Amino acid sequence: MAMVVEAAELVEIFQWLTPEQSQAIQDDPQKHQHLGEEIADVLIYLVQIADHCAVDIEAAVEKKLVLNALKHPAL
Repeated sequence: MAMVVEAAELVEIFQWLTPEQSQAIQDDPQKHQHLGEEIADVLIYLVQIADHCAVDIEAAVEKKLVLNALKHPAL
């Protein structure tokens, strides 16, 4: 549940921004730092869940990318 709260905090950063405003975050050191902190919070929880459940993250991502490519082929 804590990861979902952190993910919500991450999404909140972008909630009302245009695509151009979202990209401009990288030009604002304070906003960019905040974004990095929220990404780190989500990633920490994901890594902890994977570790607790013995999921090989790299293998899971590779497998999922293959499945996604089969399900949604490039046109």
